[in-house]
Amino acid sequence: MADSSGSNPQSPGFTEKLKSWLYWSWTYICTLWFAMVLTMVYVLRSPLKLQETVNAASVFLNTLTPKFYVALTGTSSLISGLILIFEWWYFRKYGTSFIEQVSVSHLRPLLGGVENSSSAGLFSSVNGDTEPRTNVAECKVWRNPLNLFRGAEYSRYTWVTGKEPLTYYDMNLSAQDHQTFFLGDTQQLRPEDSVMQKAWRERNPQARIRAAYQAIELNRECAAAYVLLAEEEATTITEAERLFKQALKSAGKDTNLVVYIKRRLAMCARKLGRIKEAVKMMRDLMKEFPLLGMLNIHENLLEALLELQAYADVQAVLAKYDDISLPKSATICYTSALLKARAVSDKFSPEAASRRGLSTAEMNAVEAIHRAVEFNPHVPKYLLEMKSLILPPEHILKRGDSEAVAYAFFHLQHWKRAEGALNLLHCTWEGTFRIIPYPLEKGHLFYPYPGCTETADRELLPSFHEVSVYPKKELPFFILFTAGLCSFCAMLAMLTHQFPELMGVFVKARLLCRFISALASLTILSLASTKALANLIP
Repeated sequence: MADSSGSNPQSPGFTEKLKSWLYWSWTYICTLWFAMVLTMVYVLRSPLKLQETVNAASVFLNTLTPKFYVALTGTSSLISGLILIFEWWYFRKYGTSFIEQVSVSHLRPLLGGVENSSSAGLFSSVNGDTEPRTNVAECKVWRNPLNLFRGAEYSRYTWVTGKEPLTYYDMNLSAQDHQTFFLGDTQQLRPEDSVMQKAWRERNPQARIRAAYQAIELNRECAAAYVLLAEEEATTITEAERLFKQALKSAGKDTNLVVYIKRRLAMCARKLGRIKEAVKMMRDLMKEFPLLGMLNIHENLLEALLELQAYADVQAVLAKYDDISLPKSATICYTSALLKARAVSDKFSPEAASRRGLSTAEMNAVEAIHRAVEFNPHVPKYLLEMKSLILPPEHILKRGDSEAVAYAFFHLQHWKRAEGALNLLHCTWEGTFRIIPYPLEKGHLFYPYPGCTETADRELLPSFHEVSVYPKKELPFFILFTAGLCSFCAMLAMLTHQFPELMGVFVKARLLCRFISALASLTILSLASTKALANLIP
């Protein structure tokens, strides 16, 4: 049974001949079909009463006044205009066309539509099952290693501006992180742990704080409760540091709590100006827990070393973590570019470079900038202050706008400190897009840029921030179509109002054109069916 396809060696040749014959004969079939339709119309002209139908239509059209046509075209223009406004608003908010989304989501399954086999084959798994183009790993959300303190920083922003810097989605991810990281095995929860488990899930900050105090009443040594108070109740970094030290005394041998608290204590020292102390704490933490590289503590270390202007130490950290086998980040790529740009940027001149060409060091710097921009193309606009910065979210999407905001928020000052670095970035960053293949079927130095970043960034970043989108999306077809339809109907309404007699003649002529178009449509439909039959033959 399985071998039946190979038992007839003539079948592949026969199908190929049949397919080529269909392709070769479709032009002749077109002519024959068109001639048959004309002949049938001529033969049936009397039974179909075509002449009487045309005359009746002409009489009906003659009885219509120009006001009717003005009202008709005006109403069509109004309706298409409303559709255009809604489509444009939906596209600006969600990045896609509403009509296209409904068609793909609801109508295609009803019509039995499937994805193009050629595109599906590019993303098939080992066992042959097709997978969606956007890999889940591409849209993985990471904890921001330099996230701010809610009580001492995010809340102060809310008090001043009245805007919420964090989205509910972002805070919900943090709650899940804390439950997983601090509570561990849910089978052996103590009473205070059960209280803290509920506390992390509370949406109201005051409810979380009250629950933390309740947990402390149950156990004065509840480290997780002190962590929550340090994060959310403390209104200054000094107060947060005091609470974290209290939490560290109560943490005992809980590795997750100890690592989290020591890291936040190092960040407190960094924010309070004790940078050398912060660097020592981060180095000790990385030595004590070398297997926790996924927490990206080295990114905190890089930022602190840049503040000390210890560029040799920065290069040493990059030599360890900027490895082809390790995951990249905007901090890694752009810090590497900053060090190479700093070596040549103070003497760099675009005019001189265009005359004599780039030196080896300048070429290395430019290539490093291109590499960084390819990894995250959103960063340069923030570093060059072409877009306004906001407070970074608690979670970021690598290669997305959220990561760009987080990186630029902490590292813009380091680029400004390196004389000429921003000028070199300004002169060279857009050249990256001439290197990356378009339309991004494959990357140059990295994997192709994922198409899911816009959706995830809109969930992570507040609504008052204009999300940076790459690559820029072209306007959907239905927006262009409704814009053209609205303009065309408005033009018809105006012409009918100004030239009623001329437009009456035009409408009569259109009746004949529609009849001819109907015949042509039947012909094209039959040709399409013939071609589809040829394509169905394997």
